[in-house]
Amino acid sequence: MKIAIASNKGRVAEHFGHCEDFAIYDISVNKVVAKNVIPNPGHKPGFLPNYLNDLGVKVIIAGGMGKGAVDIFQEKNIEVITGAGGEIDTVLQAKLAGELVSDDSVCDHHHQ
Repeated sequence: MKIAIASNKGRVAEHFGHCEDFAIYDISVNKVVAKNVIPNPGHKPGFLPNYLNDLGVKVIIAGGMGKGAVDIFQEKNIEVITGAGGEIDTVLQAKLAGELVSDDSVCDHHHQ
């Protein structure tokens, strides 16, 4: 399973679409087997959810996210966790331990 975290300088990004990069973790038997950090390829409506889906991501974690992105992820059966914050590796460990819960932080406005 692949888990992606929207990040800025090793911390969870406050807004999914405006992050610097995505930390993508390959998980097997609840353990990290690989971690890749890829630059955000650009913020265009609808692009990032499809891009991450094409990479095989099954869970996305961010501080906040727009409703359109949430809807696309849900259509693709990708779990969305918002309201996260802190160091990305710590947040990942909380997810693997079953301690990370989404607070449904959905943005209803678009940042320019």
